[in-house]
Amino acid sequence: MALKEYYLKNCFEAGTDEAGRGCLAGPVVAAAVILPANFEHPLLNDSKQLSEKKRLLLKPYIEKHALAFAVSFVFESKIDEINILQASILAMHQSISKLAITPEHIIVDGNKFNPFKNIPFKTIVKGDAKYMSIAAASVLAKTYRDEFMCKIHSEFPAYQWNKNKGYPTKKHRSVIATLGATKYHRKSFKLLPDQLKLAL
Repeated sequence: MALKEYYLKNCFEAGTDEAGRGCLAGPVVAAAVILPANFEHPLLNDSKQLSEKKRLLLKPYIEKHALAFAVSFVFESKIDEINILQASILAMHQSISKLAITPEHIIVDGNKFNPFKNIPFKTIVKGDAKYMSIAAASVLAKTYRDEFMCKIHSEFPAYQWNKNKGYPTKKHRSVIATLGATKYHRKSFKLLPDQLKLAL
């Protein structure tokens, strides 16, 4: 199914999405993107449907051709303080607020959002597979987050964040069980299944 250009026609419409919500470590990262009319790229799709190579090809294209884009990070301590849903929405709000153009309408991936500066918005389940601007935001959020996780991998290489990007893989959890949590782990998350004990 081809991605739609917009939800509301003839206005500055920002699409926003986040990456890293289900991770055990690292920030949640959101992006907001306003695309021009007739924007197209044959690879553009929900970032989860794309290989890393394709996302990295799309990233500079989106940044070059978007009317405006912004990316925002919300880190572990804030996630633990306000919960992951609110942290995801905060990251989206922050990215929208950094846009060079104030949007007249916002479309959001998912079904949860808090109003932002009285700008009308629409939440769209699986919006990253339906609308170009949300798909573009999903690509930016994912690539910026992955880049950050690869950077902090050098601090704690045992956790292999360059491969799992902080998601709860079996390998990641087994290292947590052996070495404990790092400063980048989300302490409010269930880092280990009940049968494994966490050494804090």
